[in-house]
Amino acid sequence: MRVIGLTGNFGSGKSTVAGMFRKAGFPVVDADRIAREVTAPGGRAYEDVLREFGKGILLPDGGIDRKRLGELVFADPKRRARLEAITHPAILDAMKEALSALSRDGHRVVIVEAALVHESGRKGLFEEVISVLCDGETQLRRVTARDGITREQASARLRAQMDAEDKGRRSAYVIDNSGDLEETTRQVVRIARELLAGG
Repeated sequence: MRVIGLTGNFGSGKSTVAGMFRKAGFPVVDADRIAREVTAPGGRAYEDVLREFGKGILLPDGGIDRKRLGELVFADPKRRARLEAITHPAILDAMKEALSALSRDGHRVVIVEAALVHESGRKGLFEEVISVLCDGETQLRRVTARDGITREQASARLRAQMDAEDKGRRSAYVIDNSGDLEETTRQVVRIARELLAGG
């Protein structure tokens, strides 16, 4: 089974592209969904995150306030590194379990949607990596609308990530998602054909 990484910075449209690959018939493992599961109450990283960041990050229902946690870690690179040190091993274990199940089901190609591929040392998990890029202004607009944060907060989060062009240079495929959905779909269809044909 071929395992292909799909990455992109906040607001690049990575999840939209992942949906297009699903529509094309590819199973997609969503690392962000796995991250939410491992940090949910009872999840394998929940107690460690709570010990590190305190009860001030909790919602009334006991869940972790991801927006509050994001404000803390994107303002302090050391705390962000600590969060990643806690969550990444748990996410990786859960991801490997999901991939093993898909392999047993006989899938030829699987897409793993993950914001951090090149940064987290996960690139070795993937046969190839696809990067989704878009222009900076579009990214800012998408992130502020989606997350309900200010332009300044969105800019800080984008600055904390690896440069998008650098991600593109390190990837086998690049999808430019600055245009309309039709143009993005054409790029996805072309890459999907190549992946099924063996690259």
